[in-house]
Amino acid sequence: MLWSVWTPDDAPPEDEVPVQAASFEGRPASAETPETTDAYGVPAGDWTITERTIRRNQTFADLLLSEGVSYQQVVNVARAVEDVYNVRRLRTGKTLRIYNDPATETARYAVYEPSARRYVVYDLQDPANSEVTERTVTTEWARASGTIDGSLYQTMIDSGAHPELVIKMADVYAWQIDFFRLQRGDRFDIIYEKRSIEGERIRPGDVVAARLVHHGTPYYAFRFQDASDDRPEYYDGLGNSLRRELLRAPLDYARVSSRFSHNRRHPVLGVNRPHHGTDYAAPTGTPVRSVGEGVVEFAAYKGGNGNYVRIRHNGTYTTGYLHLNRMAEGIRRGVTVEQGEVIGYVGSTGLSTGPHLDYRVWKHGTPIDALDMDLPPAYPVAPDLRRPYMQTVQRLQPMLDRPAYFAAERAASASTS
Repeated sequence: MLWSVWTPDDAPPEDEVPVQAASFEGRPASAETPETTDAYGVPAGDWTITERTIRRNQTFADLLLSEGVSYQQVVNVARAVEDVYNVRRLRTGKTLRIYNDPATETARYAVYEPSARRYVVYDLQDPANSEVTERTVTTEWARASGTIDGSLYQTMIDSGAHPELVIKMADVYAWQIDFFRLQRGDRFDIIYEKRSIEGERIRPGDVVAARLVHHGTPYYAFRFQDASDDRPEYYDGLGNSLRRELLRAPLDYARVSSRFSHNRRHPVLGVNRPHHGTDYAAPTGTPVRSVGEGVVEFAAYKGGNGNYVRIRHNGTYTTGYLHLNRMAEGIRRGVTVEQGEVIGYVGSTGLSTGPHLDYRVWKHGTPIDALDMDLPPAYPVAPDLRRPYMQTVQRLQPMLDRPAYFAAERAASASTS
């Protein structure tokens, strides 16, 4: 149906983390036209404002028909703004703000905020005037640090870091650090892009630089972009890429419940037999990612393996993912997957005592211990770019090592801006 509502499971991703619609009362009007419009550009007036929370299976038409808008008006609005912002993209749980004219008792405007960065104003009387507006995003560098006492995730959250920053930090070190082996006393320092809209924090931008001290050894990461690359890469203090041919693990956060063994007592069969995999205990439905780019060789149910995906990455490595609850959409034999792409979800299918992922790696056809792999790095900084890269390192490393230095740099930048 033309006006159906997206649910959280099938909604396309927005530019920012979804947030509730901002309050109308008390928000300053636009600086350009403070007397004639409100914060959304809606003409000032004696409006009666109704906020409708979008329910599952509720349509755009449902929301407006109950406010006295005719069905033909709904059709006209839907058609007029389809290229601006399709009404089918309204998401369950978000708010549609409706401006009613008390003199005529009819709805005149509707405002929808798909994200903190963007809002849509529907002109219900003159649909051609409907428009999408992008708010200005303010970006500045910020610093976060902490000593790990439990998990990296909880420590970073306790330090005031945005949850999205935790994921970005894990992505930076995904090839270098086994996050399941972090211990109390390890430390992180991170410089990142803090972003906000009208003073309200939204999800952060990129990690600019980071230092993770693990077992007393500092691991540095510096963002740097080669002109030929589509996106920045991360390198260590010597210009070596942090990226590896394969990720360290196929799960973001989990615990190792059983390691690679040539003689393990099987928890279901009760007999000793080889276990040529690493078990990660995680809740059912946890996303499982391909550790590297490759071609799916197998994706189906297979006896004791349960729902099973096997991926050939190159002439050297093949990986397997067993006991999945289900495969991700589109994962089938012959398709190519990207490194980090979700291929399935943790489950307990086949011979299994509980939800976990049995992750396996073969090198030249021989099973190997995934936790002891020696992963070859990707390309280092190009020779002709080493000088500007080292200048980047020389600027950023002191900011990571000494908080006072970062504060001084920020103050100096602010005074010259």
